[in-house]
Amino acid sequence: MEMDTPELEPLSASLDLQFDYTRSVGPIIGRFLGALRSRRIVGVRGSDGRVHVPPVEYDPVTAAPLAEFVEVAGTGTVKTWSWVPNPGPEHPLAEPFAFALIQLDGADTSILHAVSAPGPEAMSTGMRVKVRWAAETVGHINDIACFEPGELVLETASSGDLATFLNEAAIKMIVTPIELNIQHSVSAQESSYLRALGEGRIIGARCPATDKIYVPPRGASPTHGLPTTDEVELSDHGTVTTFCIVNVPFPGQRIKPPYVAAYVLLDGADIPFLHLILGIDADQVRMGMRVRAVWKPREEWGMTGENITHYEPNGEPDAAFDTYSLHL
Repeated sequence: MEMDTPELEPLSASLDLQFDYTRSVGPIIGRFLGALRSRRIVGVRGSDGRVHVPPVEYDPVTAAPLAEFVEVAGTGTVKTWSWVPNPGPEHPLAEPFAFALIQLDGADTSILHAVSAPGPEAMSTGMRVKVRWAAETVGHINDIACFEPGELVLETASSGDLATFLNEAAIKMIVTPIELNIQHSVSAQESSYLRALGEGRIIGARCPATDKIYVPPRGASPTHGLPTTDEVELSDHGTVTTFCIVNVPFPGQRIKPPYVAAYVLLDGADIPFLHLILGIDADQVRMGMRVRAVWKPREEWGMTGENITHYEPNGEPDAAFDTYSLHL
């Protein structure tokens, strides 16, 4: 059924993307992080005698691997700085602070970190600062909560003791939470699609050159580039074209394997889309199986594809292969 749709503002929403990134750190960074967990700071000596903090894995001059660790002090000198008057959630401190390059005593390079100070007037190039450790240290750069103006005394271990300590303290893996917040605005056609879902309907858009129906609707035909201005309401019944049985568990998985992710070709549409197939054993799902959408309770609907939780068999005979063979 073709529809006339009034002009409405495109939809926009805030999206929060989060995941934990697990990575190995290698023998050099692993020892640096292990030392931080014990509230000690180490660097590595290059072929020219310079001490690099944070340590580098390869010599900047010769590119040879480096392995001679040197412990440095928790005090140092600000080489340059920039004031942050309005910290955001991504910053290390909630109150205004300075980002600074700090050359620690015993090092020949600078480390970038936060300096807690009453205001920009309290900051200056050449000022002395000391480390402020986090209340709980776990083997992360944030074990250094920040630096602050002042001096402290640090007793360093002998080189022999340091080597033994670092071998025992080395960290092999770290988990870093990754977060990205974006304001996502969708096209006018996508907005119409989402508004229709909020009413319990599924709509597509017609290509004016081929009469093919695309769902979700595009702003233009993917084959001819022409505007797809005609919206068409579709059934929520369809046919499984291809599918995959998911057997591998992963963090955050909402459904216990095995389960099926399948491409469903809705009746009247010319392109399938990916969705879950439930309500049937995974090994019973097949190409050509006829399915229907399972909607959330109406009071839980929003302008989102999550209104349809999954598809399930609708009891009809399987579709003939030639009815979907061009949509695989």
